[in-house]
Amino acid sequence: MAAESAKKHRPWWQETILLLVIAVVLAVVIKTFFVQAFYIPSPSMVPGLVKNDRILVEKPSYWFGGSPQRGDVVVFSDPGGWLSPEEDAGPTNPLAKVMTRIGLYPSGGHLVKRVIGVAGDTITCCDKQGRISVNGQPLDEDEYVNDPKRNHCRGPMGPGRCSWTAGPVPPGHIFVMGDNRTESADSSYHLCNADDPGCDPEAAYVDTDLVVGRVFAVVWPRDHWDRLHRPATFADVPDPQG
Repeated sequence: MAAESAKKHRPWWQETILLLVIAVVLAVVIKTFFVQAFYIPSPSMVPGLVKNDRILVEKPSYWFGGSPQRGDVVVFSDPGGWLSPEEDAGPTNPLAKVMTRIGLYPSGGHLVKRVIGVAGDTITCCDKQGRISVNGQPLDEDEYVNDPKRNHCRGPMGPGRCSWTAGPVPPGHIFVMGDNRTESADSSYHLCNADDPGCDPEAAYVDTDLVVGRVFAVVWPRDHWDRLHRPATFADVPDPQG
């Protein structure tokens, strides 16, 4: 009986190590396939998401052929040159770096934007009311854009850029914008213009392979706790023609 009892009970330190290993494995699995933590690197998504907010991103929505939808707030890897060095930097603390690798701490090198157009869509800025249109349908964005009454157009960052057309969005890509339109170097900011003939016309679009997942919750700081949803205005957008 004593031998059986000894086999059943490991020393406390062995049990602690075993529990830690199990916890790390579960964290890695959850990060890889289900949910991952990130932080907001800039003020481009004000007012809904504030710089340094901690957010949770879920991945299953885009499994099995699923793809980002208009209105989703998504996290994606930098397509190339979209992030400043400060925004691109991850945690510097050694412990935080380890926790980042297993999904227990937000990582850097990513952007957070709202999907405005998907493959085939044409996005136009702006109508007489300053609204962006997708496939000819104006968007009512008062619910989520920053200072909706003060912005005379919902176009890109920088003055004098309230007249442009983007698209059709290439297959396998999305067109994204920040909710804080005057502080967001997003797809509209990266559109080619006549003054830059060497510009890559596809540089404004984000490859869906770079998308990590959909933001579904703000979890820190505590007074910012919130769940995100897809705004109703995108339900009225028609499918692209052709």
